[in-house]
Amino acid sequence: MAFSLEERLQLGIHGLLPPCFISQDVQLLRVLKNYDMKRDDLDRYVFLMGLQDRNEKLFYRVLTSDIERFMPIVYTPTVGLACQQYGLTFRRPSTHAHQTIPCPVSIFYAVCVTDGERILGLGDLGCYGMGIPVGKLALYTACGGMPPQQCLPVMLDVGTDNEELLKDPFYIGLRHKRVRGQAYDDLLDEFIKAVSDRYGMDCLIQFEDFANVNAFRLLSKYRNKYCTFNDDIQGTAAVAVAGLLAALRITKSKMCDHTIVFQGAGEAAMGIAELITMAMEKEGLTKDECVKKIWMVDSKGLIVKGRDQLTHEKKRYAHEHAQMKKLEDVVKDLKPTAIIGVAAIPGAFTEQIIRDMASFNERPIIFALSNPTSKAECTAEQCYTLTQGRGIFASGSPFDPVTLETMLTSSPVWAWASLLVLSAILLKKYSSPQQR
Repeated sequence: MAFSLEERLQLGIHGLLPPCFISQDVQLLRVLKNYDMKRDDLDRYVFLMGLQDRNEKLFYRVLTSDIERFMPIVYTPTVGLACQQYGLTFRRPSTHAHQTIPCPVSIFYAVCVTDGERILGLGDLGCYGMGIPVGKLALYTACGGMPPQQCLPVMLDVGTDNEELLKDPFYIGLRHKRVRGQAYDDLLDEFIKAVSDRYGMDCLIQFEDFANVNAFRLLSKYRNKYCTFNDDIQGTAAVAVAGLLAALRITKSKMCDHTIVFQGAGEAAMGIAELITMAMEKEGLTKDECVKKIWMVDSKGLIVKGRDQLTHEKKRYAHEHAQMKKLEDVVKDLKPTAIIGVAAIPGAFTEQIIRDMASFNERPIIFALSNPTSKAECTAEQCYTLTQGRGIFASGSPFDPVTLETMLTSSPVWAWASLLVLSAILLKKYSSPQQR
C-alpha cells in the first residue's frame, strides 16, 4: 500500500491494489491498533514475528517507535514462553533465511548461534531455542543499528535430552538424545570454520545459551582463533559489572570495598566474577585479594575448599570456610555488600535475606539477574519495600516501576537493551587486545 502510482505501474500491479496510498506512518498506526487487540503477550509475540517475516522495515519501525514497550515482547521475558510454545506457533522458516542462504554474495557480520541446551532459565528446549538468536539479533538492529540483512540466527540441532519434547507431537527438531563428545566437537569445528571462511575472520560468532559443560571450553577453544563472543559469560558480565559501577556512584565506594555473594556458580556467575576481579585489580588489589572478596553458592551450598567434585572454574572461588547449605545462612555469616542472583531459582532472595542485607548495609546492592521474569530471585517491589527504598536493584527482566510513599524509583536496568554499548566499553577497558 505504500507503493506510489509510478512504482505500481512499473511493477505491473496497478489495479491489483486498493487505490489509496498509505505511508509507513499510517501503517505503523494500523500495526499498533492490531497489536492492542491481542489477548496476551504470546499473541503479541506471534503477531510481531509475523510482521518481521512479511515486512521487516515496518517491524523495526514498530520496535524503535517504543523500545521499552516492545523489547519485553520480542525478547525477555516473552521470548522464553515463545520458545516453550515454538512448535505450536511455528509457521514456516523466515523468508529472510530463504533469501540469504542460497545467495553467493551474502555477507553477514554477526552470527548468533545456539544449540538450545540452556535456554534462559528454562533448561534444554532443543530446537525450540531458535527464538533466542532471532530475538537477540532483533535487538542488535533495534538498539545497535545493525542492518538486519547482515545478521544470521543459527540453531545447531544436535537433539535434546528433554523427554517431554521428545514425546511432544508438535516438536520440530531431531527426535533423539543430544549428540556429545567428538561428533559434537567436530560439528562445532566445521561450523566455526565455515562461517569464517565464507564471511571472513571479522564476522562475529556469538554463542548463546549453551550449557555450562560446553560454554566455557568452547569460549576458551575459539576466542583467540576466531571473532567469538559468549553472551552468557561475557555479555552478562559486561552489563552486570556496568550495573555495579553505576551502584558505586550511589554507595560512594570502590569496587574493592565490596564483598559479593553469588546465588549460582555457572556461566553468568563466573563471567561476572572474572570481570569484577579485573575491575578490582585496576584499583590496586592483587588477583588473590580480589578473588577472596567473591563467594559463590551453588545447588549444594557455599563453595568452599575441600568440597567434593568442584569444577576447575569453581575451585578458583573456593575459600576456607565451614560448609553452609542455605543462602540465608551464608548472607548472615558473610554480611556481603552485594548479592547477585544468576541461578534461575525464583524467590531465592527471601524476605529474610533482603531484610538482613538492609540491616548491615546502608545501601545494599541486590541484583536479581535470572530470566525470564518468572525465574527472578526477587521482584523490584520486594527489594525496595523490604529495604525501605535503600536497596540498589537491577534485574535481568523488566519490572514495573515501584512507588514508595513520595519516592518514585526508576524501573530496573534490564541488561540486554544496553548490551552492545556496555560490553564494548568494558571489554575494551578490562581485556587485552588479543582477547578483544
